[in-house]
Parts: sequence; C-alpha cells; structure tokens
Amino acid sequence: MEYVSEVNLNEAIIHILDNNAEEPVYNEYILELSDETYEYILKHIQKSLKDEELKYAVFNKDRNIVKELSQEYLSGQGDFIAISKEISKQLFILMKSNGNIPSCDLIVVSISTEFGPMLAILKMDYIKNYTHNVDFLEDKIGISIVPQFIGLPSGGQRLQKCAFIKLISEENKFDLMVIDKQSKSKEGEDYGSNYFISNFLGCSIIENERDITRNFIKNAEKWTRDNLKDNAETAEVVRSSLKRKLKQEDKIDINEFSKDVFGESRDAAENFVQYIKDQGVNDQIEVDKQWVENKLKRVRLKLDKDIDIYINEETYDDSSRFEIVRNGDGTINMVIKHIKNYIEK
Repeated sequence: MEYVSEVNLNEAIIHILDNNAEEPVYNEYILELSDETYEYILKHIQKSLKDEELKYAVFNKDRNIVKELSQEYLSGQGDFIAISKEISKQLFILMKSNGNIPSCDLIVVSISTEFGPMLAILKMDYIKNYTHNVDFLEDKIGISIVPQFIGLPSGGQRLQKCAFIKLISEENKFDLMVIDKQSKSKEGEDYGSNYFISNFLGCSIIENERDITRNFIKNAEKWTRDNLKDNAETAEVVRSSLKRKLKQEDKIDINEFSKDVFGESRDAAENFVQYIKDQGVNDQIEVDKQWVENKLKRVRLKLDKDIDIYINEETYDDSSRFEIVRNGDGTINMVIKHIKNYIEK
C-alpha cells in the first residue's frame, strides 16, 4: 500500500453545506493558511491517510462530475475556487435529496505528496458543542448552558468521509483513496449510506495489500479461536507460525502455510485452507510489510478469559524475558522471567 508520509498544502477552501438552507454558502476566497489553520487541516489529512478505514478505489466508467473536475484541476487546467464550488454543489444536491446526510462544511485542498499531487475532499460533519449564554433578568445575571451544532471536528478526531484523488494514469493501481465510515445508529439508509462513494465520487472500492493482509490475519485468528479453543498448544503453533511468516515473507501461499503448520494433520490443514478461501482470501497473500510491522509492535493476550497481558514485540521474542512452554497435553505455560520491578494499576 502507498503510505503517504510527506504532505504539503498548496491551497485550500471551505464551503458551507447546510441541509436547512436552499443553497450552499460558497466561499469566494482561498483560505489564508496561517500556521494554526495550516496545522489544523494538515492534522486531519495526516490522520485520515493513516486511518485503518482508508481504501483504494477506481472511478467508474460512467460520467461523473467530481472525477472530471478533479482531473481538470490536477492536470493544471482548472480554476481552484470554481472547481471547489462545483464539487460542493454536487454534494449539496445529494444532501437535499436525502435527509439522512448530515450538514457539513466541505474543505477542498490541493496537496503535494511524495506520490505526486492530489486533490483532497474533506467532509467536516458538525460536532455538537456546548457554550454558555448570559442573560440579564431584572438587573441580575443569569447564565445557562446551550448546545451548538456548528462545531467542526477537532484535529484529534477522525473524519467519517473524505477522499484523496490522484491524476489518473495507466501506471496507477488506483485513482483515489477514500474513507467512508457508515453510521451504525440509523436505519433505512440504503441510499444515504452509500451516497459518498457511489453517488458523489462515482467510484468502486478495490482491495489493497493492507486489506488482503489484514483479512487473512483476521480469518486465521477466527479459525483458530473456533477450532482450537481447548488446545492452546496447537493454537500457539498457528499464531507463532503466522507471525514468523508475516515478518519473513513478502508473499504467503495459504496451502504451503497450512502444511507447514499442521504437518500430518491433513484434515486440519484442509479445513483451515477451505475456511480461509470461503472468506474470500486468495491462495497467494501479498504481505503489507509496513502494516505488519506496526500491527505486531504490541501483542495483547487474553488468557482463559480472566488474565490480560500486554507485551511489546521485542520482549515477546526475547526468551530470556518471556517464554512459552508446551506441556504436551494441549496446555501451555507462559513464563515471565527476571522481573526487576512491577507496579499495580
């Protein structure tokens, strides 16, 4: 996966898209990128680019205005303000046609990255904040707390919907990266829940190396929990073998992995492979090494439902400090060694 680490803001603009209004409130000026504003937008972009929900996507072949406008700008042909207005207009039309889409400010940003220029579209859903209200009643001051519904997400919050659009070329694996988190609290939103990807951006999600790697790990763990819940010894073999393969190999063949782990237990090997394939995982796994490195930095172990252990990767692999001993009866001992100090929390 392309992990974007170098981001510079070239220009940005914000427009108001209020469901209660008849028209958007268009900004006629590019944002002044003061140090504080620059840092605020940059934090949201950096956090979104690192978000686990960030997906690869390709534009559909059908005509789409956002696709055409973004490509016009990225190829150096369009006016930034005019293009940002048209993009905002398209989103506002969808919002007015479906009341489930929350009001927002839309920030459009031109950015430079180590992978080339991109056009970022950030949907800033309003956050409910509270402030005080001061009234004067009969020469006395009364102070109350009132809600406000126009606050923007803070730099530490994660955006629910955003897109990072590239200049389309034949060499690209994908056209854009998208976050489209769905609300779990609302019902009957078949159209509203898919509007950002399907209707606004006009694109389709495709798998990337991180998604494939994560899906394989998730389903291997699920199979282990379901089939080896009373056999900690074999479960440990599966998990440790998987970690070792992920660290050492760029590609994992599921059939070979299963044979290595289960040896002569042919039924278990075949059952494992069939389960993994049934979950939509291909025979060959292209490992996202950077994601694996971050994923395995810390290990969390839940032992017999009543003991939690958090341990970093270095200590987990250091036999002088932590060791797993197989007892030969399906159980294991986990030994923590040479403790110099401990505290209670």
